[in-house]
Amino acid sequence: MEVIIDDNSGFCFGVVRAIGEAESALERVGDVYSLGDIVHNRVEVQRLEQLGLHTVSHEDMKNLSGRTLLIRAHGEPPRTYRMAEELGITIIDATCPVVARLQRRLREAYDNMKEVGGSVVLLGKRGHAEVIGLTGQADDDVVVIENEGDLNNVDFTRPIYFLSQTTQSIALFNKLAEDIKMRAGDVAVTIDDTICRRVAGREALLTDFSKSVDVVIFVCGRKSSNGRVLYEVCRSANPRSFNIEESSEIDLSWLEGAERVGICGATSTPRWLMEQVAESIKSTNL
Repeated sequence: MEVIIDDNSGFCFGVVRAIGEAESALERVGDVYSLGDIVHNRVEVQRLEQLGLHTVSHEDMKNLSGRTLLIRAHGEPPRTYRMAEELGITIIDATCPVVARLQRRLREAYDNMKEVGGSVVLLGKRGHAEVIGLTGQADDDVVVIENEGDLNNVDFTRPIYFLSQTTQSIALFNKLAEDIKMRAGDVAVTIDDTICRRVAGREALLTDFSKSVDVVIFVCGRKSSNGRVLYEVCRSANPRSFNIEESSEIDLSWLEGAERVGICGATSTPRWLMEQVAESIKSTNL
């Protein structure tokens, strides 16, 4: 049995940068506090916790005066920075540059829509850290939609500015954009595709990779929004696709009769974890 790791899978630039910032800070100051999981991968979070990284919530911030707080790649709303300053917390801002650029664009869109009585509509997962950081740029006065059914929450009598969370599906964004323009009629609609191409480009690559093997083992954390999207891409291309968080979850019956097994993952999946899964499969001697 041949076991192949997808070279295009694994950490995206933003996650690599955030983890690098965390590791550097841990060497300089010792304990560092991450506002939420630094990456949606439990195994990688546990590795960093052993180095002194503590995962905390917004509620915990009141107890962190004089400490070092890391803003992860997902970004944060302005109120978080104001709170940290008031509490005397040192901030390490590891917001992904792509997300930071989107935050600025959303603020500008909100200001423009206020002038014309319009609204900002964002394709994104409600409650996701990046989306919370984005809507916070506009005092949470943003209509968040996840699917076609959510378009019923949009006021099509007012101008609309439509953009997206960076890790959403391009196909879904384009479909919803067409629906918005159709339902808006003569009302002004601005479509701003803000999906990260470094992430979105993986869909086509994963499709090809999944078709090239007999079985796909997709490795990602349960909390990964991007992971759910990319796993569905794999499953659409190859029905023999299975989603695990770590090697102990592998069911050997999945591999029966397979000559080529492909290992791939989300933008939050570390390379070392995919390698660990590959070694676990090789050791089965099937």
